[in-house]
Amino acid sequence: MLPCVCWLQLILILLSSVLWTRGENCPATCLCPDPHTVDCSGRGLTSLPDEIPLDVRRLLLADNWINRIPSDFLVLYSDLVYLDLRNNSLSHIEQGTLSTSSRLVFLDLGSNNLTEIPKGTFGESRSLIKLRLGNNPYLSKVSEDAFLGLTSLRELELERNALSTLKVGALSQLPSLRVVRLEGNPWVCNCNFANLFAWLTENSNKLPNGVKGLECSLPMDGRRVSLTQLSKDSFRECQATLTLTDLLIIIFSGISVSVVAIMTSFFLASTVHCFQRWSKGTKGDEEESEE
Repeated sequence: MLPCVCWLQLILILLSSVLWTRGENCPATCLCPDPHTVDCSGRGLTSLPDEIPLDVRRLLLADNWINRIPSDFLVLYSDLVYLDLRNNSLSHIEQGTLSTSSRLVFLDLGSNNLTEIPKGTFGESRSLIKLRLGNNPYLSKVSEDAFLGLTSLRELELERNALSTLKVGALSQLPSLRVVRLEGNPWVCNCNFANLFAWLTENSNKLPNGVKGLECSLPMDGRRVSLTQLSKDSFRECQATLTLTDLLIIIFSGISVSVVAIMTSFFLASTVHCFQRWSKGTKGDEEESEE
């Protein structure tokens, strides 16, 4: 009798395992290997699956054809800590989509068709530790405030994109940053790259292969050179170069000073003229009194 009971227990365990894998609340095309994981990788999905459990913590959506994430998608999934969307067809992330993911620790948006990372894309996801944005062949612009508020971010991947320049503020405002990947981008060694070069030199310990793993194109002939061949002197001409913003500030300041000077002169002239008229009037009154 005992062997029969053991076999029955084994069968029940196997059935329970199968039921967990499929799961009552598991999307039809996905697998749920544990109560808090939904694996929909490589299912040929063109949109996010329906009926994802509200208590999901790990959501795997890699290797599909998903081209959009609804802006309110993460509002209901407050327990989500791991989101894998690599190798899909995402071209942009609507502002505010990820700002509600307060517990998100890992986010992979690599190997998509993203073109820009604007300000406010990630809101203030203070729990985010690792962010993958590499292998987006059309990603050519990252806002200086794209990562503002990501105070816990330790690893940032921006390798093999279409970046030719990047504002230093995008990196310097990440206090917990330990690793950043920037290799494989078409960097251009012009004055716009000077500040980034200085930051990379000072923070080479955060680059997996140091600055020797990075290259940029010379602006004159387009020749690719390793950053190890450059120094601060390579950009010394940029120190005397004024940006468009600098020129506008100078012009506006000059105009403002001129306007103030004209108004001051007019005020002084009016004051002198009034004083002279008052003096003449006073003098005339005195002469009439003497007569």
